[in-house]
Amino acid sequence: MNITIWNENKHEKMNPKVSEVYPEGIHGAIAEAFEGTGHTVRTATLEQPEHGLTEDVLKETDVLFWWGHMAHHEVSEEIVNRVHKRVLEGMGLVVLHSGHFSKIFKKLMGTSCDLKWREADDRERLWVVDPSHPIAEGIGEYIELEKEEMYGEHFDIPAPDQLVFVSWFEGGEVFRSGCTYQRGNGKIFYFRPGHETYPTYYNKEVRKVLINAANWAKPVDRSYPTYGNVKPLETISPK
Repeated sequence: MNITIWNENKHEKMNPKVSEVYPEGIHGAIAEAFEGTGHTVRTATLEQPEHGLTEDVLKETDVLFWWGHMAHHEVSEEIVNRVHKRVLEGMGLVVLHSGHFSKIFKKLMGTSCDLKWREADDRERLWVVDPSHPIAEGIGEYIELEKEEMYGEHFDIPAPDQLVFVSWFEGGEVFRSGCTYQRGNGKIFYFRPGHETYPTYYNKEVRKVLINAANWAKPVDRSYPTYGNVKPLETISPK
């Protein structure tokens, strides 16, 4: 499988605390999670030409991971439309944490994707609410994170096709933290944890979820459907 990990890579350059936690960037930590899996992994960032998401790169990508936060507005509409087209064609998309406000996620969801939030070192417990789902494979009843940014309901998204994780936070809030969708031929997974100042992407269970998500979201090996005007399969008798 060919995996592309996209990260805007802004916080790492502007905030010493983030660069201390993720010296190789958030994209580098996520890429590290796939070491030894046999998958081919590349990274792409906002400052690269075409944001690193050229036609050729996306054509070769089976699953795209997306982390963004402070620079959603800097992402080109041309690239958003390019990614959107590839998802409809069958490319998997895994949207992480503050990527809920990315142009591509909002375009695919058709809603504001807004929510409540708080940075107060809340303990987070991600409960597995669909233990039979492939994304939850190898995960116990819950994942415990000592410190994370809180996201709270209401989360303005369409009802998920499948809900895999629900978070509880120390401050009392809950949140739909693992949501799957299908759009066209593509599969989408939104996974909540991953604030830039916490070492969440080094957590073994979080990394297991990312690997599982890639395996789940990969394209199905079949031809693309035919659309538009077509000739009949059978002879149509005159009426």
